[in-house]
Amino acid sequence: MKSGAMYKDIRLHGSLENRIEYYAIAAGVDAHKRYFFNVDQSSENELRFFSASNEFVIGTSGIKHRGNGGSFCEYMFGVDQPLTDMAKGDVINRLVMYGTHIDQKSGSLKFSDRTDGTLTYDKIFFDGNAVTNYFFFIHKESFGSSIKDQQELILRRLGKSLKRSVFIGNGDDNRIINDLISNFAAEGIHLFLFKLVNARHEEYRDAFRDLYLSNKRIADEEFARITDLANKNGIDRYQQERMRIDVMYKHPDNRRIVDEYRNILCSCNLKGEINRLENARLTRLKTLSVRNKIPGALFYTLDELLRKDRKLVELEESDYISETRQILEGLFFGERQIESRVDREDMLKLLNAKKKAAEHRNHSFEEILLDASKACDENIRDGADISLLDEFSYIITYLDRHDTTSQIINQLAFMENVRISEEMLRSIQGNKSEFDALKPELFNTLFIEGVLENKYLGNYGRRKLITLVKGMEDIEAGTFVAEEVLDQMRAIDREEQLFLLLLRHVRERIRNFYSKFSTKTDQQTLKQEVTEELISKKLIKGEINNDLFNETVLTIQKEAIYLHNLLPQIIQEKNILLREDFLDNSGLDRFYVEELELEYFELNGLPLEDLYQIRKGLN
Repeated sequence: MKSGAMYKDIRLHGSLENRIEYYAIAAGVDAHKRYFFNVDQSSENELRFFSASNEFVIGTSGIKHRGNGGSFCEYMFGVDQPLTDMAKGDVINRLVMYGTHIDQKSGSLKFSDRTDGTLTYDKIFFDGNAVTNYFFFIHKESFGSSIKDQQELILRRLGKSLKRSVFIGNGDDNRIINDLISNFAAEGIHLFLFKLVNARHEEYRDAFRDLYLSNKRIADEEFARITDLANKNGIDRYQQERMRIDVMYKHPDNRRIVDEYRNILCSCNLKGEINRLENARLTRLKTLSVRNKIPGALFYTLDELLRKDRKLVELEESDYISETRQILEGLFFGERQIESRVDREDMLKLLNAKKKAAEHRNHSFEEILLDASKACDENIRDGADISLLDEFSYIITYLDRHDTTSQIINQLAFMENVRISEEMLRSIQGNKSEFDALKPELFNTLFIEGVLENKYLGNYGRRKLITLVKGMEDIEAGTFVAEEVLDQMRAIDREEQLFLLLLRHVRERIRNFYSKFSTKTDQQTLKQEVTEELISKKLIKGEINNDLFNETVLTIQKEAIYLHNLLPQIIQEKNILLREDFLDNSGLDRFYVEELELEYFELNGLPLEDLYQIRKGLN
């Protein structure tokens, strides 16, 4: 060793037969001089790491610990996370200190000298992070004899840092070590850090992440491939789902929207009620999530986490939930003194209830349905007539049709660049016939009318829906065939793609090169340059349609007028009517305008609560 050289830590890396990888690190002053581990060959080759009064043992099926310290990991989205942590946007990690618990009366943390314990690997990767978990203990000569005093001191010094460190999720062990040791200043501590990685889970997580992050969609054949990988690695469905949801949440486009949704729910949870403005904001975010291809599972997970112990003020009387319970309980609960069947009127009430429950994010409907399913199984098991199953299947078939149709319609309406396939058209056409057989125009009532009234529906989404509905009517009348309707839909899709392409490139060029573009000469020059750029990038093949280009320029001009002229006035006067009148008549994309508003508020340091207030016109 050269003069002046210094060891910072010493590390041991290995793996177990069950594909659990471990990294054991001893760090601190003269760490390389310490004898800190041995192999206990009498106990199935257990690895034992130790210092005075502390011990951590890595075995074939799990770990054992004694002394001070604890474990930490990055929170996975959707795990059972304390509301206090969830409400703090900067708390991103789970920290467990040995021998501690929450006092239910005082709500404070209590420490104990009883810190010994054992954990299986299954439990470690189930309760904590599915891929990576850390354990640690600390040796310090002047710590004192009481373990609980040591734990309280460690928590005071390290708790805040560990709960908020981005290095844990990134797996940056060097930064983690530096942070932990620096929080004890120059007190001569020795840190013992243990990193456990489930290699099977890691392989599945990385495969899904590579596929999802490329375009936020995974083709059926690719999903089948990673499902095969999960089966090969013996990963249960719960772990697969929590890893997928965590990956989807971490996509930057998803995270911002989901975090805002979470923050609103946390605020409502803490105060015990939800008002109409907050409900409108939640509804807007759910609509925005469809446009941004954000999986509904992210929102359902939050709803489930935050509805525990929540007594929110009802926005309106849930008659539709009462009707649902009456219909299903009449079929599946209690003694069946008389024959009870789900008739046409009952089915209409259930479909209407499902629609309203989705609009209000009311999970009671699904809970009642789940209870009915269990009751149906139990009744048949106990000897009830098999016709009971036919009744329930009849209900489920219609509700499944509702889910499928609603998903396709909302994607067409709010997602950009969504193409309808022949299979999708055939599915919607078949479902339309079934719904309209129950009641004329039921399809339009359930799926079309509300969407057409949605203020966030853009011009192309509106055109797609109108074309779809008209096309299906023509197919039913025999004046059109499916391929002709698909051709019309594809033409709208091609125009939408070109418009969005133009809008993006023209905005960029105006921002960088053109301070004014109001004259015809300026616009012709702009058009020529954009055309040449897009052709050179092989994004288009020929000239740009004049009308479409002019519409692009007009859209950008309207956005500029709103941002520089109207928005300051709207904010100053809190003039909701002026804002709504402009947005209703301008035809601008509300989602994009709201992004501009948010940027304006952040740039000028304005309180976001004022922004939410001027959006109250959506209630």
